[in-house]
Amino acid sequence: MKTYFQLLTAALILLVASCGQKDELAAKKEELESKKKEAAALRVSIEELEKNIAEMDPDFARENRKSILITTKEAKLGQFDHFVEVTGSVLSKKNVSISGEVSGRVQEVMAVEGMQVKAGQPLARIDAESIQRNIEEVEKQLELASTIFEKQERLWNQQIGTELQFLEAKNRKETLEKNLAGLKTQESRTVIRAPFSGTVETVLIRLGELVQPGTPMFQFVGDSDLFIEADVSERYIGVVSRGDSVEITFPSINETLRTKVSAVGAIINPNNRTFKVEVFLPRMANVKPNMISVLRIKDYESENAVTVPNYLILQDTRGDYVFVVEDGHSVKRYVERGRTYRDITEIKDGLSGNEVLVDKGFREVGDGFNVNIAQQ
Repeated sequence: MKTYFQLLTAALILLVASCGQKDELAAKKEELESKKKEAAALRVSIEELEKNIAEMDPDFARENRKSILITTKEAKLGQFDHFVEVTGSVLSKKNVSISGEVSGRVQEVMAVEGMQVKAGQPLARIDAESIQRNIEEVEKQLELASTIFEKQERLWNQQIGTELQFLEAKNRKETLEKNLAGLKTQESRTVIRAPFSGTVETVLIRLGELVQPGTPMFQFVGDSDLFIEADVSERYIGVVSRGDSVEITFPSINETLRTKVSAVGAIINPNNRTFKVEVFLPRMANVKPNMISVLRIKDYESENAVTVPNYLILQDTRGDYVFVVEDGHSVKRYVERGRTYRDITEIKDGLSGNEVLVDKGFREVGDGFNVNIAQQ
């Protein structure tokens, strides 16, 4: 029985202690809430006072303004180059249309589109049967005329016969020789040959087709004497000259080379207000006619230029400006722009090249703002 009452007493003691702890915790929570409300009210009062004082004292406003977290970028002093960038096309001075020189039916076509051929290699053959018959006939006539001339010449040497007979025999023989040479030339032209080494771009005839002198048969492009032609805006007249250095990039094959301007056009195209520029192109295995290229022609350079990224330059009613970091503050510095190439701008005046510029966060700062530079 005694043990029962002891256990009951202990349980009651624990219950009372637990209730006491809960009451104490609730009291502390109430006190915390009260303090928070007091702190919030006090913070509002402080902010209101700071605002009122800042309106009356600008120095106080600058000193007590919150620091803005930023990153920085240094202005650069060094070489600055500006380029004119235009798109050009690879052309060939040996881009020709090969036509037939004699009439006849196409007997054989040896070339196919895209075929690489050497100079003099046969491309097609025209039926030469009628020419061959004429050659055979003239050869027989020439054989007889040669025999008559030889006999007449022996008689003339022996003072027999007249000079007129000798001259007629000679003239007959020489005329037939010229006729035979002309027919053989026509026969040779029945075989269409490559005028120089290159590529058969287009085949314009078919087997069995009847062609006449002047009929286009092949579009042929030589594999040498390539150049690039581009249209340049007329505002660069006097800037782009013959002999200027040019950097050429071929996007399709990801290759770059440096060459020179070989010719500058003297006429402005009234449709797009541009003039032609021709650039010498050395022989390259992967470069083909009509390939697109990008030309970078240097038109300006400065050895000691101050440059900054474009996006850091802002503008107001007074002009262009950037923010520089001085003694933990952002300072508004007005600048004079020079030329811009891609994402870099030359600064003509306003910076010396050793300034630290506000980078990330440059749109959140103002003149005289406190700044805190983040670790990069």
